[in-house]
Amino acid sequence: MNYSFLSKFKRHASSSVVLIFFTVLALICANIPNIKEWYFALWQNPISLSVGEFNFFSHNGHAISLGQMINDFLMAIFFLSVGLEIKREIKVGELSSMDKALLPIIGACGGMLIPVLVFWLVCPDSAAMQRGMAIPMATDIAFSLGILAVFKTRVPIGLKMFLAALAVADDLGGIIVIALFYSSDINLMFLALAALCVGVLIVGNVAKIRRKTFYLAIGLVLWYMMLNSGIHSTIAGVIVAFCIPATLKMGTGHYLERIRNNVNKFPVIEIDKLHNTIVLTNDQIHTLKSIESAADKMISPLQDLEDTLHAPINYIVIPLFAFANAGVDLSQMSLEGLFSGVGLAVMLGLVIGKFVGVFSFSWLAVRLGIVTLPAGASWRAFASVCVVCGIGFTVSMFIADLSYAGLGAEGAALLGEAKLGVLIGSVISAVIGCVLLNKTLPQEAPQHH
Repeated sequence: MNYSFLSKFKRHASSSVVLIFFTVLALICANIPNIKEWYFALWQNPISLSVGEFNFFSHNGHAISLGQMINDFLMAIFFLSVGLEIKREIKVGELSSMDKALLPIIGACGGMLIPVLVFWLVCPDSAAMQRGMAIPMATDIAFSLGILAVFKTRVPIGLKMFLAALAVADDLGGIIVIALFYSSDINLMFLALAALCVGVLIVGNVAKIRRKTFYLAIGLVLWYMMLNSGIHSTIAGVIVAFCIPATLKMGTGHYLERIRNNVNKFPVIEIDKLHNTIVLTNDQIHTLKSIESAADKMISPLQDLEDTLHAPINYIVIPLFAFANAGVDLSQMSLEGLFSGVGLAVMLGLVIGKFVGVFSFSWLAVRLGIVTLPAGASWRAFASVCVVCGIGFTVSMFIADLSYAGLGAEGAALLGEAKLGVLIGSVISAVIGCVLLNKTLPQEAPQHH
């Protein structure tokens, strides 16, 4: 098994527990009298990062709220991480060759198209409501891989890799949809300045600038320009990710040779003296620092930044996003909201649309001989994983906010229904997926002592 994939799988599994905790906490805070007033008011507080008259967290001259800062700025960092993962997967991972990528990409296409169709068929013919057609498109990678992690070694590695690659392809589709359909009035001056920032990033990549601080500094400027241009600011994170170099300045061999030569400068130590403390000379200290520098330079800026971002994304950004966005005041809801309108459309889009889309497109591709099933997987187990694809939490919540926030009282009501649909649909997909996986996966072999 690929070690980097295994570590990523474990990381997503553990972060899903944190995500569940903050989702439940948000729901509790949004439904306890006295606390809920504080909870909903918290996200309306204005945020300022000012130098003189200039406020970095401002849109059209007005300070953005804490909730907007989380959804626009922190989620741009999340999409930076997603962009880095997509670029790495395209270069060396599960999307790096047509053989590996075709089944997850075909499945992801079905998993995006059919939920949109389900939403369109279920939702009343209302322009405001149908702004949310893209909500059930997304598969949440942390939650979905977290479900598979429950079954440990019973899940064939081929199925784990299929789900991870599908979620990455899904994220790319979501990014394209956000860029194309969730932009507001375009400000040409800020758009031109944003384009200039992108040009600087591309020139930096071509010029082989490998300092991450260069790309992040230009990225901050790009984010501000995008925020005020009318194109959704989170796209800035993806653009920066695609411009960060994935190659080394001088090649792996150069740095390996440098490490080897420096290690050879140290005297050979006898085995029985290994535990003795040796006082290093200044030259030896300099040599060790050269080894450390060469080892650091063997990791590309893309992989280094992706690794650095994992902890803050999984344990700060996404939990904070969940805490700010998952709070639905259930006293304002009725069960009827799940049997009509946006709530029903989102729920069915996730539970039925995602499964039907991913499974039918994949089944057809396998039957036509275009691709093969993941190694070690039966059709029943594969179908069970397709059910898990209906867990759409993070990006679905994000698109719901883009769809309905700012539409006044009607938008607030629709947003509440959409969030409830996302929560219920994701829970149903997770529960059904767990039951089916437990039935369809092979039993663990007994341990021999």
